[in-house]
Amino acid sequence: MGAAMSDPLILSVPISSDLGALALEVRRQVFILEQSVPEALERDAYDATATHLVAIDHGNVVGTLRIVFLPEHAKFGRVAVLRHARGKGVAMAMMRVAMDVAKELGQVRFYLTAQSDKIGLYEKLGFVAFGDEFEEGGMPHRAMKTY
Repeated sequence: MGAAMSDPLILSVPISSDLGALALEVRRQVFILEQSVPEALERDAYDATATHLVAIDHGNVVGTLRIVFLPEHAKFGRVAVLRHARGKGVAMAMMRVAMDVAKELGQVRFYLTAQSDKIGLYEKLGFVAFGDEFEEGGMPHRAMKTY
């Protein structure tokens, strides 16, 4: 019987660190193995320069996301939570920290592409979907932004 989920610890980590490697492993589990996203799509050049966050619960990395700072906005992406840790607010906690990090760095325009079945999560954070649905990594997505 697993311990109850406490509030996860959210940390910004270098992708080249041990915790960064664990973040990439979470992404591999969720996107490549579970959702069948091609590895060539999942890993990209932005990983080197993005700000990466991890969620740690009871000493284990259970979630990750990245923030790519572009001239026009901060783009949040690669939001992944291991299956056993889902439904407990991990993604919401990571996104709140990520938005705070972006604001601290002076960026107030936020953008992301959400898997269509996850839109509700981002709407709770103030994101609004726009444009047509499109396919990314074999799944339907919508672009979302804050105003």
